[in-house]
Amino acid sequence: MKQFLFLATICLLLTACKVEPQPINYGQDGCHYCDMTIVDRQHASQLVTSKGKAYKYDAIECMVHALQDEFKDTEIAHYLVADFHKPGELINATKATFLVSKKLQSPMGANLSAFSNEEAGNKAQEEFTGDTYSWEEIQKHLVIK
Repeated sequence: MKQFLFLATICLLLTACKVEPQPINYGQDGCHYCDMTIVDRQHASQLVTSKGKAYKYDAIECMVHALQDEFKDTEIAHYLVADFHKPGELINATKATFLVSKKLQSPMGANLSAFSNEEAGNKAQEEFTGDTYSWEEIQKHLVIK
């Protein structure tokens, strides 16, 4: 019996510390940065720390600002953004291409959307106009002043 309890405790501890994204409950979860309810599946985002804590955001710009402020000294395991063309599907932000276009409004007004790769971002730029950015560039573009 003691062995079973020990094994069960170990299994519980191992599963409780998974470093992976958590599902976003649209219409229920609140943005960690601005407290707005997350409803827009095309602009949501999420950070997961190396310790497995997931933080959800209603807009990419909220996540970037949180990185510049609250999480500037935190080790992050996953940077995730919604793929504009696949609403609700989170993709790796470090590999995404970002478009700032007045024709694509995001929840917090930065007009920022993410696309799965450079080709998709460039096609969106042709359709909606605006400026494209890499992950590193969009963080500089959104620097809190």
